Amino acid sequence: MKLDCKLWRVSIAVVLFSMCVCMSAGAQERMVYKKRVHQEVGKDFELAINIYKPKGWKAEDSRPAVVFFFGGGWRGGSTKQFDQHCKRLAEKGMVAMTAEYRIKNKHESTPFESTQDAKSAMRWVRAHASELGIDPEKIAAGGGSAGGHLAAATATIEAFNDQADDLAVSAKPNALLLYNPALDLNLPGVEKNWGKEIAGKIMGISPLQHVRGDLPPCIIFHGIADLTVPYATADAFTKKAIGLGAKNVVLVGYEDRKHGFFNYGRGDGADFQSTLEKTEAFLVKLGWIK
Repeated sequence: MKLDCKLWRVSIAVVLFSMCVCMSAGAQERMVYKKRVHQEVGKDFELAINIYKPKGWKAEDSRPAVVFFFGGGWRGGSTKQFDQHCKRLAEKGMVAMTAEYRIKNKHESTPFESTQDAKSAMRWVRAHASELGIDPEKIAAGGGSAGGHLAAATATIEAFNDQADDLAVSAKPNALLLYNPALDLNLPGVEKNWGKEIAGKIMGISPLQHVRGDLPPCIIFHGIADLTVPYATADAFTKKAIGLGAKNVVLVGYEDRKHGFFNYGRGDGADFQSTLEKTEAFLVKLGWIK
């Protein structure tokens, strides 16, 4: 009887251990991609990338990947915004990531530093492709609102690079997944929220004004009733990109939807599900997932 009890306890321990291994196989990994001394306040800061790896992932893989940037007006926000997107795309076989970047509420930064950090994150991912098990020619950038701006900026803005970056490594994504992105920064809210000095320079990181014909495949989801980032700005970006020769640029408008309609947990979840399914369909057409 004592022997049976011991065997029972050992069996339970083995089962629990196996469950932990199975659960951790596709779990989130957190890696620091950037550590700097913030000169203005004299403090160190770290910026991390949260990485969701698919089931069966191996370092020698060559999987498609995506890096998401959260929204929050370059002032706040959290990487948690795209956790559910990452989990779903990891289930489809991608290495999915959410990247931190400097924000005003935490780092006393401006949109310019945020842009630098987004480009640094993309370079870090491409430079570490072999150990992350990803294809360096299949890295998408995604994001919502200000995060959508940052994703688009990695594809369109040549300047505003961190001095510590290796510029030989490209920050440009191979695809864009954008959710009510700020693509034209010629908006009244910029001066209101950031002041005249920032507003006077902001067009230097405005994707609409810098888009070229070599824009990578891009899908944009935008609420037609969006008052924060008007739908017309996404429409103008799409038409300009196509007019310059860009291929596979798609704008998906949602009637009566306002800013942030796509987020997980918003309403009955139908818009989250719809935009994610269309995102997956877009990636299937690219040949990135099945």
